[in-house]
Amino acid sequence: MKSPMSLITRSLQIFASHALVLLLLSSPVVNAATRIATMGELRVSVVEERTRMVFELDGEIRHSVFTLNNPDRVVIDLDAVILNKSFPEIVMGAPIVRSIRSAVRNDRVNPVGLRIVLDVNQHVRPQSFLLKPESGQGYRLVLDLFTTPALPALASASVTSSVLASTPIQPATAVIPALPVPSPTASTTTAAVKNLFDEKGLRDVVIAIDAGHGGKDPGASGRYGTREKDVVLQIARVLADSIEREKGMKAVLIRDGDYYLPLRDRINKARAHKADLFVSVHADAINHPNATGASVYALSLKGATSEAAKWLADRENASDLIGGVSLGDKDKMVASVLLDLSQTATIQSSLDVGGEILSELKRFAQLHRKTVQQAGFVVLKSPDIPSILIETAFISNPKEEKRLGDKAYQQKMATGIVGGLKRYFARKAPPGTWLAYQYRGIKEVPQSVHTVAQN
Repeated sequence: MKSPMSLITRSLQIFASHALVLLLLSSPVVNAATRIATMGELRVSVVEERTRMVFELDGEIRHSVFTLNNPDRVVIDLDAVILNKSFPEIVMGAPIVRSIRSAVRNDRVNPVGLRIVLDVNQHVRPQSFLLKPESGQGYRLVLDLFTTPALPALASASVTSSVLASTPIQPATAVIPALPVPSPTASTTTAAVKNLFDEKGLRDVVIAIDAGHGGKDPGASGRYGTREKDVVLQIARVLADSIEREKGMKAVLIRDGDYYLPLRDRINKARAHKADLFVSVHADAINHPNATGASVYALSLKGATSEAAKWLADRENASDLIGGVSLGDKDKMVASVLLDLSQTATIQSSLDVGGEILSELKRFAQLHRKTVQQAGFVVLKSPDIPSILIETAFISNPKEEKRLGDKAYQQKMATGIVGGLKRYFARKAPPGTWLAYQYRGIKEVPQSVHTVAQN
């Protein structure tokens, strides 16, 4: 329990902070033409030698980034910005960042501003970029911290430590959430949600179900002659029927017959149907007949890197969109940042939904791997559609081969997958869907909205 003195001290700090902001905003130097932006969420991702921090803003800002030595620090100065919430002292998900601090900047040139200081564990090369609003996303300040030589920073400067010392840095107390995926934020108001749905109507969450192999590609075969392409199509159809029975969900079968379909055509078909999730169904095989259990895979970082290179190389002629944003008309740096942000969120979503499905499958089926595995499967390489591959069982195991062909077991498998999907979308249903509307806690849905959702 905190002492009365510590509570009084904390209250005085909060009062002083608010008073300073109010004083700055009322200053004659800050006239009506000055647009004060608000900084909200912080998202973090780490890929090999690069740590990416994405600061969300509700307006355009000017900023500069520089480093200080002894000890190593990265300083971000932002003009006309205030914090919507404080930063925690520790940045979750960024091992290289030891702590984060922030303070209000106040000088004659920039009467209202913010300074953020990152205490880092080693020397880094910062690179920053401001993304303008696109595809429902607001302004985003992207800060990359490289531990190996990188391209020259887009915004940088050099100063002495005495400049930093002139601005007091206050420790923060709020918690930064983990990397979010494209979904409604907790700050969305009931009125805003209603306005959105009244204007556009509600839609179902679209789940693309891909039965692996097919046609001239039979896949693996079991001891009793069961072919993978046949049994996974049966499971895919049962899964599609189970999804269709869930209000607010719609299933699309990528392959609904015994025919060959190239792997990238499967991705393109899912995108053509505007799928929110891609689920590829397979039956594993291995030389050891005693191997058992189901597994779930998401895309690996190596697979994501190779796919990013392909997209960036083809972007001039590509007609596809990444999350609704075309890459063809973007500068190479902007295109790279947009693609990386999309891929990072997509992989995180894939791991998330895969974990929920494993939690449901373990209720009735043995798991070969208890956590979501990552690999470079081609069908998982869509940069903007969360994608998972489910190895339903080992067709090379005679017992599991028989189980895979059993209708009751196929239904149990489908029920487990749907249960995982429901758990995932209960937290992260895409904006504009009936599920998102329901899970915002709004009990009364207009009749017109019900009609749209059912059609």
